[in-house]
Amino acid sequence: MYLFKIVFVWLVLLSGFNNSKNTRPSFQGQATYITKSKLELGRWGARMSEAQKKQIAARLKNRLEKEFKLTFNIEESLFLEEEQLDAISGATDSWGKNFSAGENYKNVKNNSQIQQQEFYGKKFLVKDKLQTINWTLLSETKQIGNYTCYKAKTFIPTDDLLWYSFSWSRMRSSNQDLDEEKKDIQEIDITSVEAWYSPEIPVRHGPSEYWGLPGLILEVSAGQTTMLCTKIVLNPIDKLEIKAPNKGTQINKIEYQNLIQKKMAEFRDNRMRRR
Repeated sequence: MYLFKIVFVWLVLLSGFNNSKNTRPSFQGQATYITKSKLELGRWGARMSEAQKKQIAARLKNRLEKEFKLTFNIEESLFLEEEQLDAISGATDSWGKNFSAGENYKNVKNNSQIQQQEFYGKKFLVKDKLQTINWTLLSETKQIGNYTCYKAKTFIPTDDLLWYSFSWSRMRSSNQDLDEEKKDIQEIDITSVEAWYSPEIPVRHGPSEYWGLPGLILEVSAGQTTMLCTKIVLNPIDKLEIKAPNKGTQINKIEYQNLIQKKMAEFRDNRMRRR
């Protein structure tokens, strides 16, 4: 029954947004998201005092708590981080910027994504298809702001979600000399994703890599991170402009991941030689 309601709302709303004289979508909006990530200290955390943990959390606040803007119309969206100063030094987080997501442009009509990444001073334009997400739609609802939202769940390989980042464990696993039989049974790290979307905002967009639900995604939780929409402006008087990033060396997601792993391996080897 709730799926019928979603389809009905979409048909009614979209009928008002279509403009036969203009091939560009007229419906547009901007959503503000805040993200919060839990601090994972692993084995080292067990040996730390609460005061030490709080000190580390304060130093990493600009990595654990961030603010983003998602500008969207029916077909396109642009997701980018609002730059913040380091909580301790007052400077921008230059190291973290190397492994955080850059400007993320998505086009759901032609199934394309363009993301601008900067790695140690060099810009890359990562062009690829949108992340494939097989959502399971559920009947559970809750209110986020003024919008009724429905729940959806999925499972996505972690490396597909974090293709722009780097981890030593990922590099070790990719460098292992496995025979074909072991490769077939090699475990893939999977992230469980829970999203809340509102059909009252009839676009298939969402923050970060997420998209494809019958309504704007207003909240999403994956791993240790939750993104929550705190503000929405629909059809503002001043027209919003969505421009895909266009500066940098063109590359795809797999090529970009291979590049940063190769560079980090070189940094590690050079450091070991100096020692």
